[in-house]
Amino acid sequence: MKLIVDDLAEEKRLDAYLADMMQDFSRSKIQLEIKNGNVTVNSKGTKPSYVVKSGDVIEVNIQDNVLKIKPENIPLNIVYEDENMAVINKPSGMLTHPTTIETSGTLVNALLYKFGENLSDINGEFRRGILHRLDRNTSGLLMVAKNNKAHEYLVEQMKLGNVDKRYLAVVKGVIDKDEFLINKPIGRNPNQPHKMAVNENGKESISEVKVLERYREATLIEVHLITGRTHQIRVHLSSIGHPVYNDTLYGFGKMKIKTEEQVLESYKLSFPKPFDGQTLSFEIEKDEKLKKVLSSLK
Repeated sequence: MKLIVDDLAEEKRLDAYLADMMQDFSRSKIQLEIKNGNVTVNSKGTKPSYVVKSGDVIEVNIQDNVLKIKPENIPLNIVYEDENMAVINKPSGMLTHPTTIETSGTLVNALLYKFGENLSDINGEFRRGILHRLDRNTSGLLMVAKNNKAHEYLVEQMKLGNVDKRYLAVVKGVIDKDEFLINKPIGRNPNQPHKMAVNENGKESISEVKVLERYREATLIEVHLITGRTHQIRVHLSSIGHPVYNDTLYGFGKMKIKTEEQVLESYKLSFPKPFDGQTLSFEIEKDEKLKKVLSSLK
């Protein structure tokens, strides 16, 4: 099995990362296999304590039963599809891929039912076809790879900055500037590991913000991601005192209009079509959560 580490897994120990990705194996067994030389990172042997980095290529040669994720007949909103990939409009409330706690009801379960084995497996069984993810309560456009060559092609395009991702968000308070850049490094929150934070030791993180409409106590904005760190938009906006509406994890506070957590949607996506370079661009309408909040604010 070959795995390519993404930003979501950065700063994890190798044994912990593999325990998450290969959930039919105990951590102690994984540690033993690493010590026995059955796991390499970038073609070299290493220790269980090695801290993985984005882009690391991990090869695993462990013969055992691998936990299979069950296909589930969950409706998919397919915006685009060809022989190599698809673009899905993920609803708010759905996990992108299974976790140790939740192994059903995710986008991956639905993808397996729709596409069967025609999904890339570079990121393991739990992330079949997944190139990038959206948080559970963030809706919108996601690319899905149907084979490993397309997966590698699209990951390379993301690294080169050729994938354009834009989001709509409602944030707390009125933003005065019409357009501005947030350039603050993001890393794990040292006191709350389940959260990210602006951290001088973190990775470079850049977001372009454009105000679309101002309300009495809120602002509708478009965010263009220059980099793609975990929770980047939510952390950046919270750091300037304008957390995403109803984002209780990053400091929104008391809700005035009840919704499923953060009011955030990936509404525009552009990228080069695998292997021919033609630029594909997609834009979707505001989801029901956004419409509800904006209607109430008006």
